Amino acid sequence: MSPSQERSISVENLLGIRNHPRGSCGCVHRTTAACIVVNIIYMLVLYVCFKQLHSPLRQVPFKCSHLTLLPNPILHSHHFVTSKFDSYAQRVFLLDSTVFHSPEEAFHLDYERMEEEFKVFVYPDGDPETYFHTPRKLTGKYASEGYFFKNIRESRFVTDDPRRAHLFFLPISCHKMRGRGLTNERMTDEVKKYVQYVKFKYPYWNRTLGADHFFVTCHDIGVKATKGVPHLMKNSIRVVCSSRYDDDDYIPHKDVTLPQVQLPFYNPPGGNDFKNRNTLAFWAGLSDSRLKDNLRAMWNNDTELDIQNNRIDFRSTGRVVFMDRLYKSKFCLCPQGPIGSSRISDSIHFGCVPVIMSNYYDLPFNDILDWRKFSVILKERDVYRLKDILKSMSDKNFMILNQNLVKIQKHFTWNTPPVRLDAFHMVMYELWLRRHLIRY
Repeated sequence: MSPSQERSISVENLLGIRNHPRGSCGCVHRTTAACIVVNIIYMLVLYVCFKQLHSPLRQVPFKCSHLTLLPNPILHSHHFVTSKFDSYAQRVFLLDSTVFHSPEEAFHLDYERMEEEFKVFVYPDGDPETYFHTPRKLTGKYASEGYFFKNIRESRFVTDDPRRAHLFFLPISCHKMRGRGLTNERMTDEVKKYVQYVKFKYPYWNRTLGADHFFVTCHDIGVKATKGVPHLMKNSIRVVCSSRYDDDDYIPHKDVTLPQVQLPFYNPPGGNDFKNRNTLAFWAGLSDSRLKDNLRAMWNNDTELDIQNNRIDFRSTGRVVFMDRLYKSKFCLCPQGPIGSSRISDSIHFGCVPVIMSNYYDLPFNDILDWRKFSVILKERDVYRLKDILKSMSDKNFMILNQNLVKIQKHFTWNTPPVRLDAFHMVMYELWLRRHLIRY
């Protein structure tokens, strides 16, 4: 056979092989078509996941078969990367319909478990007529402390059997001491004597060095009075209104922020009344910090920001004027100062979206509620571009914040007797989350 014949046979064989029908596993055209279809389906799945992830009603990461798309860690962090080209609203708002960090169903299941199981032993010692067991009053901006003392007695959480208790409550009221005119030194001595008495009479403090004990104080004088007992500050759970990290020895995740509410509220809570809120932002107070000095210097004469460099006199017509401004403002500025303030709770009650301006501050129920869903959180340096940040927010995003704000108003309401999911029960839930403590 000549070489030319061999080549001819080889070509014919190749053509025969190419045109010969094969099984499905070997069909090039069918395989290619199948790959194209699979790729199209995969791209559609990615597109649906992307749309679901960026939907404003998403609550948890959206799962597609084996794919799990997680939220953007930059957008969902507490602090945001700034850029002069993007707006605050564009960076922040992946808003959900839920206001909780965890799925709402998970929160309610654990909350119901708390109501059934959580037990607190209240030390029975101390004269109720002096500094123990009974609040000084249930009015004013320190009323939260008084309500807690009263509510825990009226709740299902108290047990007479310390062996069943998860936590132990030290019912000493520094606010009542202050009302009786005790000096700081005298208050510190009273706290020391009481803790020493508890140590020697009961075995519960010594087995944990106070780690499963807690006390409640809203006035800043109470923080000073308890600093004289090292283990009380270091180990025990402090339920306090002053929750600054920098100068009050507040320890996040151990201590609990008590919402400081100025009671009573004479007007009903603000609702989703967007059209009536014509003022961009409102603040009234004294310049007792550098941040407030900068706030006043920058925006005191601005026509869209209502900045009042004075403390409103509630004894005359001040309260009416103050509440009217809260009802008519979209945002209420809450700059950090040297002492506690009920400004945040006031803003929530009147439906005015709070603008938190602080570098180091633990917000009430921060372990439970996602404050980015119903407030604006800024650094202190953002005071210089405050107006641009607030004006960059769209009406839609503001409405979502306002709607979520109305949802959480019940969590900042004190009642007597206490009501499910109110401020007292939310504080108890924070304590419930801290019931598993290190045993020495």
